Amino acid sequence: MSSVATPALRFFSRPDCPLCDQAEQLLQSVGADGAMAYQDIEDSIDLLDRYGARVPVLQRSCDGAELDWPFDAAQARAFIGAE
Repeated sequence: MSSVATPALRFFSRPDCPLCDQAEQLLQSVGADGAMAYQDIEDSIDLLDRYGARVPVLQRSCDGAELDWPFDAAQARAFIGAE
């Protein structure tokens, strides 16, 4: 029996989004990218409705808490529990 681990974080973004690119670079710089699943909000009308004006958004899988852009490295670290 195999199980697939749920990523600790989910990163909601969309293509051709400079703010999303900036947030992704920041998250990579704090080491969050290894624990992140990427979610293109344009894959779902529900996600577009929920996140269309908010992306980029980082979500914790354990409790569903969300961190909306803009955030800095210290805020990202605190949110992911690395600080």
